Amino acid sequence: MLALLLAAFYETARQGSVTAAAKRLDVSQPTITSRIQQLERHYGVELFHRRGNRLDLSDAGASLMPMIGQMLQMENDIDFALRNERELHTGNLRVGTTGPFYILPAIAAFRRQYPAVKISVEIGNSQQVLDALVDFRVDVAVSSQRDDDPRFVRHTIANDPLVLVVHRSHPLAARASVALAALAGETLLLREAGSRTRALMEHVLRHAGIHVPASAIELGSREAIREAVQHDMGCTLMPRGEVGLHPELRAVPLADDMPPMHEYLYYLDARAGTRLIAAFMANVGGRDARMPAHA
Repeated sequence: MLALLLAAFYETARQGSVTAAAKRLDVSQPTITSRIQQLERHYGVELFHRRGNRLDLSDAGASLMPMIGQMLQMENDIDFALRNERELHTGNLRVGTTGPFYILPAIAAFRRQYPAVKISVEIGNSQQVLDALVDFRVDVAVSSQRDDDPRFVRHTIANDPLVLVVHRSHPLAARASVALAALAGETLLLREAGSRTRALMEHVLRHAGIHVPASAIELGSREAIREAVQHDMGCTLMPRGEVGLHPELRAVPLADDMPPMHEYLYYLDARAGTRLIAAFMANVGGRDARMPAHA
């Protein structure tokens, strides 16, 4: 019971609100509030200073945070170890990814081998899925962001060129290739801040002398970007493998010499020998790279 109360307090402190903590723990807001109040009443301490709708950690609450973090990590380690000990006749493989395009073949192959294992896929931007890996919310993470964190094993699964994606009726759609300079004055569709695709797009445009205008449209997912192009709302740059097949879309090669977009699969080095991850990685092509420990 204590673990439930501590988790309610910890997530509220981390997320900054009871609403976000309730969503994260998949319980009601009154349940979160009740658990925090039980904890405070039982020990006679104030864990938050309450100022209207604002919650600020008290000194007592702040001192608990690292200890609770270690406790929850240990619970996750125990859960993972127990799941790993099974012969994969059951269990749960949790995948965090920026998009399904590069990892779906491996997931499909794993599913054919281990049909009883439940597979869940969490979609987010590059930073979000790596954060989920560190927080033990996913077992493997797929991201275009290169991260040399020594806790990770990085596995390259794709090297994909950027292409211009436009509506089929767009004047640039029929060209054999397009120079980045041709995008000056076009309505640009951008991913949200924190997206590796957006960072690379802004980098290559700056290198070509193109300023991203204030009229650019920001959208929160690759699927939303494709939908916007299908409705002829603008154009974007996207790795070729993510464009997909749609009659309204055209992928036009870029004439400029640019680095490809890399896609990486990450897992925690401490879990490299576990049965679940080893079984999944057997279905993934590419090469491993363990990060050197920081000096």
